Amino acid sequence: MRENERVSQSEHESPASAAAVLDGWTLVYSGKVRDLYVESSGIETADAAPSLETASRVLVVASDRVSAFDHVLEPGIPGKGALLTTLSLWWFDRLRDVPNHLVADHELVGNSVRELIPAAVAGRAMLCRTLDMYPIECVVRGYLTGSGWKEYRQSQSVCGIALPAGLQNGDRLPEPIYTPAWKAPMGQHDENISFERTVELVGAQVAAELRDLSLALFATASAIAEQAGVILADTKFEFGADRQTGVTVLADEVFTSDSSRYWDAEAWKTGTTPETRMASFDKQIVRNWLAAHWDGAGTPPVLPSEIVEQTAARYRELLERLSRA
Repeated sequence: MRENERVSQSEHESPASAAAVLDGWTLVYSGKVRDLYVESSGIETADAAPSLETASRVLVVASDRVSAFDHVLEPGIPGKGALLTTLSLWWFDRLRDVPNHLVADHELVGNSVRELIPAAVAGRAMLCRTLDMYPIECVVRGYLTGSGWKEYRQSQSVCGIALPAGLQNGDRLPEPIYTPAWKAPMGQHDENISFERTVELVGAQVAAELRDLSLALFATASAIAEQAGVILADTKFEFGADRQTGVTVLADEVFTSDSSRYWDAEAWKTGTTPETRMASFDKQIVRNWLAAHWDGAGTPPVLPSEIVEQTAARYRELLERLSRA
């Protein structure tokens, strides 16, 4: 979870979207769309308060909140937290060659099985081990779109990587590119950085490992998505080091509709404009509506019900398509 994702309820959250109060768990972090909890100690003091630094595991809860352009919007997308958690778990199950941060969410007590995830957030929470997170957002782009398309029109490059002339919005790149970003502290914006800068931040060995793992994961997931008639256009990963072994571990969410762009493969093949080519299964519907109805100043407008419903439907359709393939 990124430090600069932390927001206060007074700034961005309505009571309906506020983090839940969970018996036995302490909220230690509330981000734009997710909340983190660690187990309460029972006896807490200022010197021994629960924290991510001292806890061995963390409860990652996905809310129904939706964000775009660095703002949390109203209302949320009903069922979004459960859909995206299910999607992450589905992908983690297919990416077992790379260690991930999931731990067992139940335990045996005598002759009974005890669920460790509170009932109030069941279905939209993952129990994970805590890691020493790398300050790198590992972005892989297989297609030219979004901020990459904007930069390409100005410089014929994306994050400093030169690309062939004549590409259009939505075109497939000759090969996927790795374009890391620095995860900025709270109050600052993430910053696209060069691979050489990642070496300065985490060392040559880890920097190369993050790049190679990201590209390999993208290739694997792209092939799986293709079987479902879906294009994985781009995505982002976060990794951390296991606190006991130092092994690099895949963390956070993975290949969700919030962290990735997904398009309908048939629409991309037959479409004649970016709008028809890039029929999305992510929150692009929200981005497009907001860009057309808000100039970026002040508080974003409330999302209309049809945009909320369309986004929820696309999230559900993606999960259904992938799970059927």
